[in-house]
Amino acid sequence: MFSAVHTVSSELEDPSRIQPVIWTSLVLCTVVYIMTSFFGFLLFGDSTLGDVLANFDTDLGIPYSSIVSDIVRLSYALHLILVFPVIFYPLRLNLDGLLFPSARPLVSDNWRFALMSIGLISLIFLGANFIPSIWDAFQFTGATAAVCLGFIFPGTIVLRDPHGIATKKDKIMSVFMISLAVFSNLIAIFSDASNLLKKNLPSHA
Repeated sequence: MFSAVHTVSSELEDPSRIQPVIWTSLVLCTVVYIMTSFFGFLLFGDSTLGDVLANFDTDLGIPYSSIVSDIVRLSYALHLILVFPVIFYPLRLNLDGLLFPSARPLVSDNWRFALMSIGLISLIFLGANFIPSIWDAFQFTGATAAVCLGFIFPGTIVLRDPHGIATKKDKIMSVFMISLAVFSNLIAIFSDASNLLKKNLPSHA
């Protein structure tokens, strides 16, 4: 607990310290991704699963198979540890801007910073413990994040038109694009939820 508080206090005093953490995380996580996928394909070839880590749950048919599997799992755990600051920092910053748009900067308010961090970490912890499979979460985040980044956010920027350069045609196209994206997003979420319920509910023969 003391180390967590010390890290938070350190981050408030010098926000620029997050930059080397992000760069290091990006480089190391990229290496982990490439190495895992490359050697996974060399090991399993055409039988490589979409979740390559699931291949390591079986006997690899090589010497020290269990040790190799443990090393792969540890490397992925290291990846999760390193990628967390990259995601958590902008998440906390943007959520604070959404909830407290007129408040003073987050780095100058220790209480708001601590409460925001504790609240988000608690939600993440609960999700990690109660969501049965990470791939269930990925289905929903993939269905929403891709649509938001590709269609909804660009469309809203055009509608807001901070520089006053968007034409009437641009704004009509943006409304159409946002409406279509929301509609397709709802269908994707409904489909994912239906498949998840069918998979988890007991079948009646």
